[in-house]
Amino acid sequence: MKTSEYSTATWKTHPLNPKVANEQAIDWIFLVDSLNFSFWSEYDSADQYAVSYEGNTYRGYWTLCCSINRAISEGVSITDPRVFKDITEEQLSYIFRSDTKEPIPLLSERLAILHEVGTVLVEKFGGSFVNCIKQAEKSAMKLLHIIVDNFNSYRDEHLFRGRKVQIYKRAQILIADIWACFEGQGLGEFMDIDEITMFADYRVPQALVHFNALEYSSDLLALLRSNTIIPSGDRLEVEIRGCSIWAVECLRREIQTLMDQFPNQSKYRKVNPILIDFYVWDYAKAYPEQLKDIPIHLTRSLYY
Repeated sequence: MKTSEYSTATWKTHPLNPKVANEQAIDWIFLVDSLNFSFWSEYDSADQYAVSYEGNTYRGYWTLCCSINRAISEGVSITDPRVFKDITEEQLSYIFRSDTKEPIPLLSERLAILHEVGTVLVEKFGGSFVNCIKQAEKSAMKLLHIIVDNFNSYRDEHLFRGRKVQIYKRAQILIADIWACFEGQGLGEFMDIDEITMFADYRVPQALVHFNALEYSSDLLALLRSNTIIPSGDRLEVEIRGCSIWAVECLRREIQTLMDQFPNQSKYRKVNPILIDFYVWDYAKAYPEQLKDIPIHLTRSLYY
């Protein structure tokens, strides 16, 4: 992270992300993170959901960004809540059309979410997530509560040993993406951004195991390698996600200690869970061969 000077500026270097930090970028980010879940495939590699755009073929999460950018280039106002709150399944299916045998997973669930979040934005927030940000008054935690209090599909809550735990993966990554896009300025300025945790999904835990920041028991490894589907909210799933959050917090503390020892070797003086998560996720996507022997946990979830 130090040698590559990994920072918020890295976010815009991804070819499919918006390059200009404006209200249109916020509309794009809100749409993407409302649909940012469950891209792992049960198909053979050649048949897995894939989307081509501008000469490149994308899989996994990037198919979502690619499909939205493709729709925009075709003249569809897909980032407008007034449009997607009434979008039909046929229209959405066309936007997410695949180059392979596999369609996008959970299409009907994505449709329902678009109807929900689009209606809430139009009826309560003047048709734009920008108004949610303004209401938060530069507080990431206040914005987090605005999101989960108003948008049911972002309410990533589970019962674990009799206690309610709130992971809020998509709500937190929505805030983090805006922070990164605006590089902590303007609409992306949050005075308490470091209170956001990492984004507990299925790809980052895999990379944390690779980095020896997380360790799976032999029984859990055997279960994951058997491709057993773990239900959303299951004890094992919540433990994997919760331990990932804590592992990244431990990493943050250690990295910050190292940075404090060598203050002149980087122009960046502080690291938070967001930057570590972004880095680890990018690493997992960039080096799939190094991680191929470490299984992800298979959970069909609307939350990640």
